[in-house]
Amino acid sequence: MTEDTRIILGIESSCDDTAVSVLKGKTILSNIVSSQLIHANYGGVVPELASRNHQEFIWLTLEKALNESAINIDQVDAIAVTKGPGLLGSLMVGVSFAKGLSLVLKKPLLGVNHMKAHILAHFIEDANTTSPEFPFLCLTVSGGHTQIVKVDSPIAMTILGKTIDDAAGEAFDKAAKMLGLPYPGGPLIDKLAQSGNSLKFTFSKPKIKDLDFSFSGLKTSILYQLKKWKNDNPSFIEDNLADLCASIQKTIVDILVEKCVLSAQQTNIKHFAIAGGVSANSLLRQEFTAALNNKGIKTYIPKFEYCTDNGAMIAIAGKFLLENNITEDQGFSAQARIIF
Repeated sequence: MTEDTRIILGIESSCDDTAVSVLKGKTILSNIVSSQLIHANYGGVVPELASRNHQEFIWLTLEKALNESAINIDQVDAIAVTKGPGLLGSLMVGVSFAKGLSLVLKKPLLGVNHMKAHILAHFIEDANTTSPEFPFLCLTVSGGHTQIVKVDSPIAMTILGKTIDDAAGEAFDKAAKMLGLPYPGGPLIDKLAQSGNSLKFTFSKPKIKDLDFSFSGLKTSILYQLKKWKNDNPSFIEDNLADLCASIQKTIVDILVEKCVLSAQQTNIKHFAIAGGVSANSLLRQEFTAALNNKGIKTYIPKFEYCTDNGAMIAIAGKFLLENNITEDQGFSAQARIIF
């Protein structure tokens, strides 16, 4: 069997989504995600519940992925699994499961960096009209991370800028909680913002040098502003919910896009991608494309199903590791915090 048609099983369990995908070459044969809806009851992900749910659903998710792909487990050529970063208990479930499969099937084991996998999702056959050209820049933006990465190859990547405190996704979710919206609040802000005026309210933006990000101060600004407005009018949030969502979303997106433009200018790289859960945000996709295309930079935005956590991105990242003979032994472990 040639490299282009080798079959990779991708397993993702870094947070609260249990995901398994089957990849053949660069074609996704199945991409099954089991989301843990129970966390909405607690206003955020409960790590212990997350790991227990992974244990419960990982076998079922694997079975669904294999059935949909029409692939037998013994046809798989390698097992790719998220090794970090993420919630340690959740990661351990996926890594232990992958180790067991690797031992039984006698197949190579591939440990994947979750954030690199988000970037490499662009190389799935149907992720984009065209894949990014090397070198390219990528804004990886999620609930736990906000980074600008220089990508020289599927293996060689360098972080040019990162958040010094909170991530953009966390800022969305925490702002949503302040507005009384249920978890996860980021997508709800995006939805409600569609009918709001993004210029009605302003919030202070952090002044961070170079390409790093900060969202802690913005969260504080939103909190104090809402308290002040509610003291004057107890129904203020209810009366202005759409406008508040639109204004908060615009502030976060403006911060992200401004740094993208700056990084493109500093590096003179003409290809720029976005990745991660927050890259599903409609305003970010729109403003990112407009701002960079206006500078003569080609942009790449993945399909929605490859933005949030999924097994397909783990499988494609594993494919590149396998092609470069980068495998793990049975002694490797999950890492909640991992060096990029």
